[in-house]
Amino acid sequence: MTHTGSCHCGQIKFEVEGTFDTAMECNCSHCSRKGYLLWFVPRTQFTLQSPESAVAIYTFNKHAIKHHFCPKCGCAPFGLGTSRGTEMAAINVRCLEGVELGSIKRQFVDGRSF
Repeated sequence: MTHTGSCHCGQIKFEVEGTFDTAMECNCSHCSRKGYLLWFVPRTQFTLQSPESAVAIYTFNKHAIKHHFCPKCGCAPFGLGTSRGTEMAAINVRCLEGVELGSIKRQFVDGRSF
């Protein structure tokens, strides 16, 4: 299944392949403030449809994930990183079109303790 997503103003647009019924909800200082609900997929399943110049990047702590956000509206729809040698995309399911957030199971992650 192909999901389309974007930031609030539409400057950042992307597609991601796959299905999910669960998203990770992390309590680290960054994720909890942003309200992220994350779905991790291999990087090959993610396609940025906007120019890379339309995206700003923020890293913190261990700099393991490059959190991508829109410099115009501030929305943070995805991040890119590497996990166990595999390039991954962390998709903020709140930025996907047509997703009923109430139907998503939330998997709690204690990122505050890392």
